Amino acid sequence: MWGALLRRGVRGTGALRCLSSGGPPWSQVVSEAEKIVGYPTSFMSLRCLLSDELSNIAMQVRKLVGTKHPLLDTARGFVYDSRNNLQMRGLVVLLISKAAGPSTAGLSFQHDMVSGIYSSQRSLAEITELIHTAFLVHRGIVNIGELKSCDGPLKDMQFGNKMAVLSGDFLLANACASLAQLQNTKVVELISSAIGDLVQGIYYENSKSSEENCLTDDIGISRWKEQVFLSHSALLAKSCQAAMELAKHSVEIQDMAFQYGKHMSMSHKLHSDLQPFVKESSTDTMAFSLNSAPAILHQEFLGREAWLKQIREAQGKGNIVDYKKLQEAIKAGKGVTSAIDLCRCHGNRALAALERFPPSEARDALANIVYAVTRLP
Repeated sequence: MWGALLRRGVRGTGALRCLSSGGPPWSQVVSEAEKIVGYPTSFMSLRCLLSDELSNIAMQVRKLVGTKHPLLDTARGFVYDSRNNLQMRGLVVLLISKAAGPSTAGLSFQHDMVSGIYSSQRSLAEITELIHTAFLVHRGIVNIGELKSCDGPLKDMQFGNKMAVLSGDFLLANACASLAQLQNTKVVELISSAIGDLVQGIYYENSKSSEENCLTDDIGISRWKEQVFLSHSALLAKSCQAAMELAKHSVEIQDMAFQYGKHMSMSHKLHSDLQPFVKESSTDTMAFSLNSAPAILHQEFLGREAWLKQIREAQGKGNIVDYKKLQEAIKAGKGVTSAIDLCRCHGNRALAALERFPPSEARDALANIVYAVTRLP
């Protein structure tokens, strides 16, 4: 289905190489991109994270040390994220801002540029990171009704939930305040709609999170892509478009920026979904969502009833799923190879959008991000 587009690649002046050529690893891509935009994006939202209000929250979060509340893992990610995923969105916003360059319609404020990026675009990158981080914190809220005795004392989980709500709301409020300071109604509208998309996307995720829902829900790859756009792609796509609006670029350039953000983040999500099926170094079987892309595509090829039968056969006592058995079943089908093709298909669409930007180091860095998220065995 997607093979023709994968083989075609992209062409043009200063054409980007096709995905089959490979590229540098993710950590190297991020490191080189940060040099291009002027500073490490690990400090993107540092001003907010070091504020007195959040420092007080951090003191309270320390009380969770020794518990199993997921907010602790999120907090550790602020300091160290081995996969360099936490600040990826802000980095992309800065890179695409620099790749597009100054607009002829914005000559009056070109003195505001530093390293080829307007200060308003840097602020937007920080806002994007704050919104993403706020929702990341909120995703860590534990469903008290599903807790087991091995999860630890109830009071610890309740306290962790309160801190997750408070700190996530604080980050989101700061993002909205900074958004208003940009004084651009179209940008406010774009980012506000992205927040709405995130809420809707997370609602869909949570409504299918229980094992019962996973067994009874019938979702195809088209519906999966719609939901992933809401929960993973909308924020980056609309932030890239908003960055072009801040520089007064044409509607066409704004749309190309949107397309790059959308398709790159779709590739990123597919790459993440594929890890349990393509990782060769891991000896332990990784648990995976039954609504991940390889599983959804496996169901489409196999048929709904046959897929449900495989799930039931993989369930042991207490309805505990044997993920290794399911993993082998999915690997034996066409779901994994189709998900890899789809990942590269979205990657090629992201590269095609980049062709409308002039050749530059920033454009090459954006292309390298695509190559990195489509590197699969």
